[in-house]
Amino acid sequence: MVRVVGIDHLVIRVSNYAKSKAFYGRLFTFLGFEVSDEYPDAIGWTNGKTRFWIGPADAEGRNHPHRIGNIGYHHYAFQLRSRRDVDALETFLRETGTAIVDPAAEYYDDYYAVFFTDPDGLKLEGMKYGERHARTARAKARASSAARKKSPRMRSAVRRKKA
Repeated sequence: MVRVVGIDHLVIRVSNYAKSKAFYGRLFTFLGFEVSDEYPDAIGWTNGKTRFWIGPADAEGRNHPHRIGNIGYHHYAFQLRSRRDVDALETFLRETGTAIVDPAAEYYDDYYAVFFTDPDGLKLEGMKYGERHARTARAKARASSAARKKSPRMRSAVRRKKA
């Protein structure tokens, strides 16, 4: 059976190539991406795991601005390392005057995100899922390990092992 192992790249068309190139250049620099390739009519950035490309829309495409709710993609989410990174992204977005659709918050159980738009109104997201649950699981594992080490049975096993 064929298996997808990741998302290699996404390509979007933009109404104002220079404006979008500047926007995504700042955003991707902040997010740790580098330019992977650049051509007269396209530029792509990568973080070593995925690539994101932009290119200019044609004349007909520029006559139909993006509207969330139309056929097409709804939003693109960048998975970040931590909630702290989501907060740092929101600060960066505010400092650069980027339109924030929904501020950093917990939108679902342990799903922390900030939503924003690019110059054409395409919705983007920086998110972290599962951080709180993982922290709770680690704390339970540490407590369980400490309890086992304190049990009389474990202490005698440790003494036998040292002997």
